[in-house]
Amino acid sequence: MTPDVTTAAAGTASLVQSVDWVAIAPPLIAAAVALIVLLADLFLSPSRKPLLGWITIAGLVAALASLAPLRTGSRSTFCLTANPDACSYTVDQFAFVIQALVLGGALLTALLSVRDTKEKLPAGEFWFLLLSSAAGAALLPAARDLATLVVALEVASLPAFALVGLKRGDRLSSEAALKFFLSSVTATAVMLLGVSFVYAATGTLHLTEIATKLATVPGPLGTVAKTGVVLTLVGFAFKTAAAPFHFWVPDTYVGAPLPVAAYLSVVGKAVGFSGLILVTVVAFPSYADVWGPALAVLAALTMTIGNAAALRQSATRAHSAVRLLAWSSVGQAGYLLVPIAAAAYSSGSQVGATVAYALMYAVVNLGAFAVAALVARGKPLNRLTDYRGLYAERPLAALALAFFLLCLAGLPPGIIGLFAKVTVFSAAVDAGLGWLAVVMAVNVVVALYYYLRWTAILFRSPEAAEQPAEAARPRVPAPLTVAIALTAFVGVVLSGVPQLALHFASVTLF
Repeated sequence: MTPDVTTAAAGTASLVQSVDWVAIAPPLIAAAVALIVLLADLFLSPSRKPLLGWITIAGLVAALASLAPLRTGSRSTFCLTANPDACSYTVDQFAFVIQALVLGGALLTALLSVRDTKEKLPAGEFWFLLLSSAAGAALLPAARDLATLVVALEVASLPAFALVGLKRGDRLSSEAALKFFLSSVTATAVMLLGVSFVYAATGTLHLTEIATKLATVPGPLGTVAKTGVVLTLVGFAFKTAAAPFHFWVPDTYVGAPLPVAAYLSVVGKAVGFSGLILVTVVAFPSYADVWGPALAVLAALTMTIGNAAALRQSATRAHSAVRLLAWSSVGQAGYLLVPIAAAAYSSGSQVGATVAYALMYAVVNLGAFAVAALVARGKPLNRLTDYRGLYAERPLAALALAFFLLCLAGLPPGIIGLFAKVTVFSAAVDAGLGWLAVVMAVNVVVALYYYLRWTAILFRSPEAAEQPAEAARPRVPAPLTVAIALTAFVGVVLSGVPQLALHFASVTLF
């Protein structure tokens, strides 16, 4: 072999990278099972379609189990050969916790959906879309370049459009899917424009390299870089349902199947906030003076609008229970934004408070939606008044829902909700954002009213005309019972060991 050929061969070999299959296993398993479900749907008879749901549940359990080797340390893959520190995929503490959250949320959504796919929804399409979205959601927190980040975000979002509109012949479902689609496409377009500006100013897509090069952007490109940062943040503000980009939330939650609304409220929110944390704390630290004040104002605006709208929900309006949970999720998004804004004024470690709060919110909000799905089986309008006397009819479900609502309010016995709020409040105070801490405290007090009002309705005596005959009471599917019991158990454990909130508050990206 001549020297020139030998040199060329060596150069080619240096471009070949080894793949850390253990690191990429969680999203890879979810994607592989999605393909299996899609192919199996072609060959299974209609009577055997329920098998697809159990394949999905098994796949999500396997994806969760694949996280075990990743619980300590940090693993990276798809790195640049010229700069091994610049990688496209990194599993650290932050990525591990968020991946566990989104896969666990997808698993609980699957449990809530088993009965619906037998009765109302096309099984094959539903399970394929859910797994595809979960694969994108699991990929995103480990993404460390803007291209992977955008692709993961869209893989998580695009199937969600179809999931929202999957109730065939339902006008509300079609309208919800269209509104969700249009708002999300607009957000993506704005975000891609911002990403292109950032790339033009820095010449790289890797987050760590962007952070280095943004600090030394030449004067003529400074405006381009700053515009790119702002547009990228606006795109993620849509994804996180931050005000004033929250308008799609209530109608989307009402029109979507209840398990899908639960999925969007938890997994969709985790995906949006993960991306926001990565671009701000990892990629744009040198522009903290731009995104810090902007996120602080967005946090105050979001929690205030969300809680004010939740207060105005009429108890007799159709779907008022789901609407209240939707507006509550907007208010909770405001709390989640606080530590990210605080990171601009102190250090990136503040984002751990967002992780701790997101974990608490995911568990109890999924539980609240699970009980709402149970009530909707007998009372499809799902009004707040439909929950009157729930304790007399289904005492365990009423106690579980009361516990979930008290956790969201931050009241005992939902100690985990209190500790999570204190952790977020402390992040604002430590960063010198006293005014934001005051706004948050006022909003927490305001939210107590509608959470406690709903809790009180559960224990009121039912009207005589509303008391159902025992034989007419719908049977609760076993998977739905498991979902309620599992979320209640995890919530009680977290409330019994509130130090876990402080543990997750210490999660960092470094």
